[in-house]
Amino acid sequence: MIKPILLTLFAPFALSACATIAPDAPGTPDTMPVATAAPAFDRGVVSAADPRAAQAGAAMLRKGGSATDAAIATMIALTVVEPQSSGIGGGGFYMRSAPDGAIETIDGRETAPASATPDWFLDENGKPLDYRKAVLSGLSVGVPGNIALAAQAHQQHGKLPWADLFEPAIRLARDGWTTTERFHMFLTLRPGRASLDPAGKALFFGPDGKPLPAGTHIRNPALADTLEAIAQNGPDHFYHGEIAQGIARKVAARTPKAAAMTPADIASYRAKARAPVCGAYRAYRVCGMGPPSSGATTVLAILGQLERFDLTALGSESPQAWHLFAESQRLAYADRERFLADSDFIAVPVLELIDPAYLAKRGALISPDVTMATAEPGLDLPPPDGMEPPEHGTSHLVAVDRTGNAVTYTSTIEGAFGSGLMFGGFFLNNELTDFSFVPDVDGVRVANRIEGGKRPRSSMAPTLVYGPDGKLVLAIGAAGGGTIPVQVARALIGFIDWDMDIDRALALPMLYAPGDALMIEQGSSLEAMIPALKALGHKQITTRFLPVKTNAISLSGRTVTGAADPRSEGRAIAE
Repeated sequence: MIKPILLTLFAPFALSACATIAPDAPGTPDTMPVATAAPAFDRGVVSAADPRAAQAGAAMLRKGGSATDAAIATMIALTVVEPQSSGIGGGGFYMRSAPDGAIETIDGRETAPASATPDWFLDENGKPLDYRKAVLSGLSVGVPGNIALAAQAHQQHGKLPWADLFEPAIRLARDGWTTTERFHMFLTLRPGRASLDPAGKALFFGPDGKPLPAGTHIRNPALADTLEAIAQNGPDHFYHGEIAQGIARKVAARTPKAAAMTPADIASYRAKARAPVCGAYRAYRVCGMGPPSSGATTVLAILGQLERFDLTALGSESPQAWHLFAESQRLAYADRERFLADSDFIAVPVLELIDPAYLAKRGALISPDVTMATAEPGLDLPPPDGMEPPEHGTSHLVAVDRTGNAVTYTSTIEGAFGSGLMFGGFFLNNELTDFSFVPDVDGVRVANRIEGGKRPRSSMAPTLVYGPDGKLVLAIGAAGGGTIPVQVARALIGFIDWDMDIDRALALPMLYAPGDALMIEQGSSLEAMIPALKALGHKQITTRFLPVKTNAISLSGRTVTGAADPRSEGRAIAE
């Protein structure tokens, strides 16, 4: 068992929460009875971005499967019904909490090919490539990690046979699934990616070249065959033989360099156990993923820098509270951009970034009455800021089983439809564009530059929250690229400071401020606060659609509450 990076321990504390769980049938309220036999719950719960994927996970729980079994089945089903965001062509981060509070994490982040050099994203003149040109090529594709992650997790904590976890997804792919409004929106927004590969064009576009409308029944027999092969032959089947060779050929054919991904790159991939990163917020212990994820350090920074402010007294309707939240984001993202990268390649100052004294010093820079002129990194360390394009996409899922094991798992192929390249019925990721496009600044190397075998920095932030008695009270995570740590921090403030049930916390409006510009969720209640925020000194304020998609499960006593972001198509489904 890997010991967490831990800063604080707490005294006993009691938490109460509601018991409502979204049921199997959409639109029908359901209440979970309180379990009578400690410490087991009456039923397990799965929360995911698509109800059909959540149902796949819940089906594993009904068969006596563990939270890990449910999470894997959900991830595999998302490959079918949410192909624009997630799946076996990408990677992810997995966190598991045992009933005694022990934490395990697995890093399934994609890796760069061994031949990748720091000039990977530079043209013949040494200038950064056009982002779209880089994405829609083999240069953007990392070696997928989700199957290796799932295999490692299943070996440690699976109860059902490996093949059982694939059954719901195989059935969805072979028998067909109905497209949703959200999926159609992504087809409309990213037609160039979704139709780049002839296989994608044939699946999701009509003879007229237009995206198929919402409500279309899609069958994907190629994906069904791929999943069936992995189910029957085991996870190694993905990384060796025909699948690995096919992925490598596809990527190499679209790579405008002599160096490219090879079958050996895929065969050598390994998911890695990592130490969780834990810190304190109020009377809670908050744990997340360490590097190459920036999730834990960024979430803990946002929260820790706000520790001295009485957000409870201010309340969720206070422009000042949202101003403080924005200012804390600016400081947290300044550190994230400078220091976070793959810790196997560069020393990442994790302990320094989440040290309570450091965060108190950073928090002292925040004024309740005026905006900071600039937000600079707080550590005097050499890595300069790189040039990473904005992140997009992703999917999150949470599962809790009857015995109290909990899994929070973020899975991604990066942007909508990833690289646009398909193999075996699934999209291949474009995760390598999460690296900096420039390898150095003024002769000093960028922490998040690309190198062979390296994993790109990620915003994914699967998170576990414990009460002072050591018991898990919340498992949460989000999708939406760079907004992910902010979505998680926002929900934790709602849950902890504003005493909201988890469904209300997920419904809070979104404000995103990774730099000097402040972005407010279009159509939200925060739009009415714009004059007050401007009076506090925020000059660059825009309203826009923000990709908000959070999933969570809260636990209190014997009661489990599943929730999904109301702006998404997600749902929490009880066993």
